[in-house]
Amino acid sequence: MAEKIRPGATMSENTPVYPPEAAAPAGTPNIVLVVFDDTGFADFGCYGSEIRTPNIDRLAAGGLRFTNFHTTSLCSPTRASLLTGRNHHAVGMGSLANYDYGFDGYRGKVSKETATLPEVLRPFGFNNYAVGKWHLTPMHHIGPAGPYDHWPTQRGFDRYYGFMDGAMNQWDPFLTEDNRHVQRPDHEGYHLTDDIVDHASSWVSAQKSLAPEKPFFLYMAFGAGHSPHHVTKERIAEYIPVFEKGWDVTREERITRQKAMGIVPESTVLPPRNPGVRAWDELSEDEKYVHVRYQAAFAAMITHTDEAIGRFVSTLERTGQFENTVFIVMSDNGASQEGGLDGTMNQGRYFERVDMSIGETRAIIDEIGETQWFNNYPLGWAMAGNTPCKFYKQNTHGGGVRDPFVIHWPAGLDTSLAGGVRTQFHHVSDIAPTLLELIGAQMPGSVNGIPQMPMHGTSMAYALRDPSQPTRKKVQHFEMIGHRGIVVDGWKAVTRHKFRTPLSEDVWELYDLNNDFSESNDLAAAMPAKVDELVETWWEEAAKYKVLPMSDGIGAINKRPPKRSFRLWPGLERVPSDNAPQLMNTSHRISAHFTVPAGGCEGVLIKDGDIWAGYSMFLQDGQVCFRYHFPMEPHEIRADADLTPGDHVLVWEFTKTTRTGGEGRLSLDGREVGRVEVPRMIRGWMPFNGMDVGCDHGAPVSPSYSSPFRFTGAIKWIDVELLSPEVGPDAKVHHGSEMGKQ
Repeated sequence: MAEKIRPGATMSENTPVYPPEAAAPAGTPNIVLVVFDDTGFADFGCYGSEIRTPNIDRLAAGGLRFTNFHTTSLCSPTRASLLTGRNHHAVGMGSLANYDYGFDGYRGKVSKETATLPEVLRPFGFNNYAVGKWHLTPMHHIGPAGPYDHWPTQRGFDRYYGFMDGAMNQWDPFLTEDNRHVQRPDHEGYHLTDDIVDHASSWVSAQKSLAPEKPFFLYMAFGAGHSPHHVTKERIAEYIPVFEKGWDVTREERITRQKAMGIVPESTVLPPRNPGVRAWDELSEDEKYVHVRYQAAFAAMITHTDEAIGRFVSTLERTGQFENTVFIVMSDNGASQEGGLDGTMNQGRYFERVDMSIGETRAIIDEIGETQWFNNYPLGWAMAGNTPCKFYKQNTHGGGVRDPFVIHWPAGLDTSLAGGVRTQFHHVSDIAPTLLELIGAQMPGSVNGIPQMPMHGTSMAYALRDPSQPTRKKVQHFEMIGHRGIVVDGWKAVTRHKFRTPLSEDVWELYDLNNDFSESNDLAAAMPAKVDELVETWWEEAAKYKVLPMSDGIGAINKRPPKRSFRLWPGLERVPSDNAPQLMNTSHRISAHFTVPAGGCEGVLIKDGDIWAGYSMFLQDGQVCFRYHFPMEPHEIRADADLTPGDHVLVWEFTKTTRTGGEGRLSLDGREVGRVEVPRMIRGWMPFNGMDVGCDHGAPVSPSYSSPFRFTGAIKWIDVELLSPEVGPDAKVHHGSEMGKQ
C-alpha cells in the first residue's frame, strides 16, 4: 500500500525563502587604511622630505593632505583609537598592549564596549582584512593557549596575516596567520613588507573575482619606519650621499620645502635643536659616518615601503577598484627617540639602558640593514623627521603627536580640490566616524549583544569638501607616560614629564597653534590664567576618559604577577616571548629531561629570543651548551659530556647576585660542568621570535647552528622555575618597553 504523504510536506509544494545577506548599498567604496610606524611629520616627500615616496605623493596629488592631524604619540594607543573612534584610555589602551597596569584605562586591550571598525562594517556588507602589525591583543594572550577573543579575527577581521607584537625582524619575522603562528615563506630575497602586500593583493583580487559588488576594508599596518630598519645594502647606499649634509641642513631644507608646498605657514619658526642634540658640524668624522648610515637605512626602508604601496595600488587599478576606494596613508606617531643620542645597532641595549659607543658602532655600521641588527637612528635624525615640530614619539609636543595624513578618493571627492591642504585640527579618534559618514553607515547602539560606548571622534568629512570650514574638533586631551597636553579652540597647553618625579613638578607651556605651528613661542609666563584654564580642562577630560589614575614613573609600575613554574612538553613551538616564562631580572632554573638514543643526538632543547638576545640550551658536537645572550654581550658554556644512551637531566641555574647581573651554572645529571659570570642580565626586554621546545625557529640565538636545529633525541619534559621571591628591585624595567627617558 502506498504511503500517504501529508499535503505540503515536499519542497516541490513549497516556495523557498532566502533570507537576505548583509549587503552594502551599490557604489559603497572600499576602504584602505595604511599605517606607517614611527614616521615623522616631515618624512614623506609630499610633506617636504627628500626621501622618495612617489606613490604616496601621487595619492596626495590626487587627494588631500591634512597638516593639523594628531595621534596619541605611541603605537598601540593610536591604533586602538584609530579602529574604534574613541580616546585611547577610554577603550583600555592607555599604554602598550604589553601591559595590564590593573586599571581600566590601562588594560592593554580594546574593550568590547568599543567595537572596532571591522566589527561595525561586517553587518554592513564589508569583507575585512588586516595585514602587518597588530599590537592590540594583550601580549600574554598571544600564545597557543590564548585566550583568542582579542585576536584580529575575533575583533571583526575575516583574515589576518602579520605580526602581533610592536616591532619585528623584517627579514626573518615571527608571523601569525588568522589564529595560528606560522613559518615565514622560504624564498630568496624575502622581506616582510613585500609579503604582507602580496597577501593583501591576493585577498582583494580573490574577493573582487567572486563578489565584485562587495566592498572591503583593508587595514595595512607596515613595520616601516619602526626599528629595525631592514633593507638591502644597495638601497641604503643610494641614500648615503643624500644625508651627508647632516640633520641641521636637512631640517632647514625640509621647512623651506614645507613653506613652498603650503604645508606650514610662511611665518613658521624652526625651533632650536632638541635638548642634547649637538650641531652636526660639532660631530667627529666617525660620528658623521655612523649617523649618516643610520638615517640612510631609515630612508631606504620608507622608499621600499612606498614601492610596496605602489604595487598594491596597481592591484586596485587592475581590478577596477582604485577610483572608488577611500585610501588613507598616515603614521601612528612621530619619529622615534628610541635610538638615543648616538643611535644603536641593537635597540635591546636602549631598552636595557646600555648605550653603544661610537667606536663599537663604527666597527659594524657597514652591516646596517642586515638581519642580525635591530638598528635605530639617533635623536638628531628623529628631530629632522618631525620638522618643524619639537620632541619625539612618546611626547605630547608636536613631534610626538602631529603626523602626516593623506586621503585619496577620486569617486567621492571633488577633483577640483585634488592636491589640496587641510588645516583643520583633528585627531586619530576622528577617522572611524569619518569613514562611517563617507560610506553612509551608522555606529550601532549594540555590537555582538554588547551595548556600545559612544564614539568620541568628530567626523572630518566636512573638511574634505570645504577647506574654508572652521574645525569642528574643539577639545582634545593627550597623555602618554606622564606627558600631557590639551588643545582647546587652537590653544595648546603641554608638559613634558620627567620620569620619576611628581606630576606636581611638571612645567606647563602654552602655545597659540593658530599662529605658532611649531610650538616655538611659549606664552605661559605671559598668560598664566589661560594656562590654568586649560590645565583644569585637562583634568576634567582625564576624569571623563579613564586617564586617571595615571603613572608618573615613581615607584614600581603595576604589572600582572608572572607565573612562577612551568612544565613544558615536546611539541611546544612558536610561543611569543610575552607568553613564555618571564625569566628577565630574576633568578631562575631550567631543567631539561631528555633521552639520548643509540648513536647520540644533537639539537636545541629549549630557547627563547633570537639573534638579538635571549637564551638557548642545546647539544652539539658531543657537548652540552647554554648560551645566554644579553644584547651584543653573549655568554656561553660548552662542556664535553658523557652523553651515553639513556635518560639525562641538563640544568641551567641563574642566580641574580647584583642589581644588574648574576652567575649561571650548567649541570648534567647533578654534576656541574660549567659556570659563567653575567655582568648584565636581561632585565626587561626579550626579542620577538619567541620560545621553542625542541628547536630554534627564526634567526637563531646561537651562531653555532642553523635554524631550526631540531633535537634528534627525545625530550621527556622541561621544567622552568622562577626562583627569586619577586621579580626584583627593578620591577619598573619593562619587557619589550618602548618607554624611554626623554
